[in-house]
Amino acid sequence: MATGYPFPKFYFKVSRPELEFNSVDQIGFTEVSGLDYQSDLIEYRHGSDPNFSKIKMPGLRKFSNVTLKKGVIQGFKDANSEFFSWVGDGRKDNSIRKRKDYRKNIVITLLDEESNPVVAWTLTNAFPVKVAFTDMKADANEVAVETLELAIEDLAVEYK
Repeated sequence: MATGYPFPKFYFKVSRPELEFNSVDQIGFTEVSGLDYQSDLIEYRHGSDPNFSKIKMPGLRKFSNVTLKKGVIQGFKDANSEFFSWVGDGRKDNSIRKRKDYRKNIVITLLDEESNPVVAWTLTNAFPVKVAFTDMKADANEVAVETLELAIEDLAVEYK
């Protein structure tokens, strides 16, 4: 790899450190978005301050929901039963509230041309908050894509 060039963003994998659905062949997502956070701003001025302005301090961090998209593939559910049991099928008896271990740590890794990790984002205590199935149009010329939205409690970035 020539130095000085940014890495392309199309070669990545989504995995779990605890060995469930951790193969790039098993979870081939086409898009990941929402890898960001922001800090609240706290402005403060005490009454005896001779400056007539507020000081600014960082507050709590807020994390965006992370969105994962993948194409609909025949046989995918059978090969990835752990992943789909985590996401749930929408039935009342399989709801997130009734399961005790629904929060998972997810690692999203950007890879170079030799499949070496370049940057890794660790999503802490992720759980599904929205599953959107593909829309269908008789005159469309597109791939069927499903969307999974995850709420997270922390986002850590590690440059390799």
